[in-house]
Amino acid sequence: MEQQFKYFAFISYNSKDTEWGKRVQRKLEHYRMPATLCSERGWERTPIKPIFFAPTDIQPGGLTEELQERLRASRNLIVICSPNSAQSEWVGREIEFFHQLGRTAHIHFFIVDGEPHSGNPETECFNPIVKQLGLPEILGANIHEKIYRWPWLNKERAYVQLISKLLGVEFDAIWQRHRRLIIEKAIAWSIGICAVLATLAGVWITNQPLDVAVRLNGARIQAPTLPPVKEAVVTMALDNETKTDTIHTPVDHALFTNIPHRFLDKDIHLTASLLDANGFPSFLPVDTIVHLTREISINIYRDARFYGDVHFQLYDPMAEQYLAGVNVQVMNQTYTSDEEGQIRFSVPLEQQRPSYPVAASIPLSDSLITMPCHLGSIPTLLKSPNPYTL
Repeated sequence: MEQQFKYFAFISYNSKDTEWGKRVQRKLEHYRMPATLCSERGWERTPIKPIFFAPTDIQPGGLTEELQERLRASRNLIVICSPNSAQSEWVGREIEFFHQLGRTAHIHFFIVDGEPHSGNPETECFNPIVKQLGLPEILGANIHEKIYRWPWLNKERAYVQLISKLLGVEFDAIWQRHRRLIIEKAIAWSIGICAVLATLAGVWITNQPLDVAVRLNGARIQAPTLPPVKEAVVTMALDNETKTDTIHTPVDHALFTNIPHRFLDKDIHLTASLLDANGFPSFLPVDTIVHLTREISINIYRDARFYGDVHFQLYDPMAEQYLAGVNVQVMNQTYTSDEEGQIRFSVPLEQQRPSYPVAASIPLSDSLITMPCHLGSIPTLLKSPNPYTL
């Protein structure tokens, strides 16, 4: 009848290799065997447990009766091999005791540092007791064995070597599948990491402040003979913050820097006050809601009244009276002054000029009316006392 054991294996190590001992314990207890192999052997998917590891169950010290009982209750002995354990008296005692139990074939070596059979105490990884007891030639699973180009894959191979020895199965029976799975997992992790990095990069890029250029269109097309925009003060309102820039030339644009990215593709309030090249506000002001993008184009329009509403008076300084019923020609059109000597008319936007030549049926001291004609300051054209002087 096969002897029943409490522990699948006992891990023997030096305290300086504690982390390696814990790593081996976790790896073995959580290793999932192929389903078909488990079905053939009647195993659970994780058949290598429990593993006795002293720090989790008992304080390390001398080879006490309690520790001896743990060794007796273990099917296998796993020795963490390194120059540290090679020089450890207690590791040697545990190997010797397990050998005395008649379980030499169940002693397994896992090399984490040093060289086997180097003959140099500073690099030797096998405890001297191995040679003293005349144990069979043992190489052990070595994480530094250079089978593959990637160190992590060599470590995995060493784990599978140890597992195959503990379970008494062919190495290739589980290694090929294990290698394929870890490569697939590594690829999946790589893809996942790349996706996360790409996402983070995208989030970082999309959260960077942006610059927004605002251009004004349409000033020259509507009335090519009128002065273009000279000064346009553009204001952008973002929540409680207001940004302002000035467009100085018709081909220039307003540039707003460091706009928080959260405003992109949101509706914002935009205003602009406009002056022509003569310094007159001859454009209709802009006050609108726009969809924020990196480049914004706003159509602007002339105030058709500014250069187009023409009104002036005819006055005779010699008679000191305004002249009524006088015919005046402006832009090939004839107009007649009213009782107060006033002439009023409107010029279509596309025909407007900064100034208009004036011809009359009487001699005038000035033959040019300069725009704009402001209400309250009506231009006056005087009748010339010299009939040959305009």
